[in-house]
Amino acid sequence: MIRAKKSLVRRYAANPILTAADFPGDIVSVFNAGAVKQDGRYLLVCRCEDSCFGRYMWVAESEDGIRFTPRPEPLAVPSDDPVFNQYVDATKSYWDPRVTEIDGQYYITHAADVTNGKTCQLGLFKIDRDFRRLEWMGLISEPDNRNGVLFPEKINGLYWRLDRPNDNSFDIWASASPDLEFWGHYRRVLAKETLGWGEKKIGPGSVPIKTDKGWLCIMHGVRRQVNDEVYSLGVMLLDLAEPWKLIGQSKRAILAPELPFEFQGQSPNVVFTNGSIAEDDGTVKIYYGAADQVLCLAESTVGELLGACLDGE
Repeated sequence: MIRAKKSLVRRYAANPILTAADFPGDIVSVFNAGAVKQDGRYLLVCRCEDSCFGRYMWVAESEDGIRFTPRPEPLAVPSDDPVFNQYVDATKSYWDPRVTEIDGQYYITHAADVTNGKTCQLGLFKIDRDFRRLEWMGLISEPDNRNGVLFPEKINGLYWRLDRPNDNSFDIWASASPDLEFWGHYRRVLAKETLGWGEKKIGPGSVPIKTDKGWLCIMHGVRRQVNDEVYSLGVMLLDLAEPWKLIGQSKRAILAPELPFEFQGQSPNVVFTNGSIAEDDGTVKIYYGAADQVLCLAESTVGELLGACLDGE
């Protein structure tokens, strides 16, 4: 069992906050949600799956960040877009949405199976402020790449992202783009071997949080355990001006599977995040999927997470 640093991240007592029963139709699981706070309301873009393994992005709304109400229908993907149809299977191919606001425009990065089903690439949507209309911007990575997340502002005039190539290293990388279409300046940020709780693979989590100490980035790591894998969460701190430079990282997991709904589900022994919200008072809401089955909430603070990185806890 992986043991997380106690008291650093606190689970919401009434978890899970969303289950399949909260959604209409044939939904059997809801997890791994991108998150954003807009004009005082909270929006989650949830990964949902039905009994035939169809995947959907489904918006749920809340006034307090805890009690969410799903909309009547999932987001409609642009299936009439010939480029989208050329590369992506519009019914089963996109998952793990991460929502970033940059200069008033919302973007959703996602993992996408190309039509031949043999590889995964990063895809990118624009979405309107009402979170109802998607515009697909294309595939934005080389083959065999996932866990892509955009930084919430340009850095030195460029867009930046974190991602995780699915090569044999399974490390976290940073890259930059002038236009969100063409990417380069690839730099390795963190190697999995540096984390005992992520010795098999690691990956970016939610949108980086800007602090006066650097970019605070919640991440996940995977460790082998007998015949299984355990997914846990950690945190790292990156330089504000040079976001490929690591300032510090948590040596121990900040959240690891401990409860029955984290142990049992479609993918046992998993806690995974691609959505968090930093409040004005320093509280950080972390929305995490448990066992690829339900969606949960945990909280920490910017100060505590920074301390874990800078103290190497």
